[in-house]
Amino acid sequence: MPEPLEPIPAQELEPLRIPDPQLEGIEASVRRLMEQSTQQAQQLDHLASAPVASPFAAFGMSGLGGPPPVAPPEPRPILELDGEEREDELDALTDWVDDFLLAVYGAEVTTAAPWCLRWQEHDDVVAWLHALWLAYQQHKDPEAGLSGLFVWHRDFLTHAIAAIRAPGGPLSACMTSPERPAHRLLPGPAPSARTEKSTAKATGPAERAEPTS
Repeated sequence: MPEPLEPIPAQELEPLRIPDPQLEGIEASVRRLMEQSTQQAQQLDHLASAPVASPFAAFGMSGLGGPPPVAPPEPRPILELDGEEREDELDALTDWVDDFLLAVYGAEVTTAAPWCLRWQEHDDVVAWLHALWLAYQQHKDPEAGLSGLFVWHRDFLTHAIAAIRAPGGPLSACMTSPERPAHRLLPGPAPSARTEKSTAKATGPAERAEPTS
């Protein structure tokens, strides 16, 4: 059997000395570990305080127990607006029509494609252009995909311009040549017979005029 090892007397142990260059490297490594630990702790705190994304967000549903998503404001037709709200919307629409629509798609004014420098006074034209503008904003959005603007050209722009600038359209009595600016509102249809009859019933029979003599 091997003989048991005898313990070394304590007074014979010498302290372990690490060379100074190695000691500096160890201190640097410890500092890096402490910095990494601090950064990881900060990241964990940030993740713990951040709201958790709902797995139902892609379907327009809020997470369980979370607040419902805020719906964006629904666009309103410009003819339903009043006062300052309508004026502000008409100013924004005019900027888009003058700076973009006419600059790019405003073909020459002819008898087959009339125009009006005072188109803001034509309610039907304002309604057409406003709807076209809203569709443009929707289809240029990244969520519309790469084909969004093609769909806008095909389904909205061509049809709207053809209706607005048709030879017999709402601007047919206005400018048909750039050298002859003109503006005239065409009279619309009179109220139907049923509307006139209802109005007459509401007001009652006319009072007879009393003789003056």
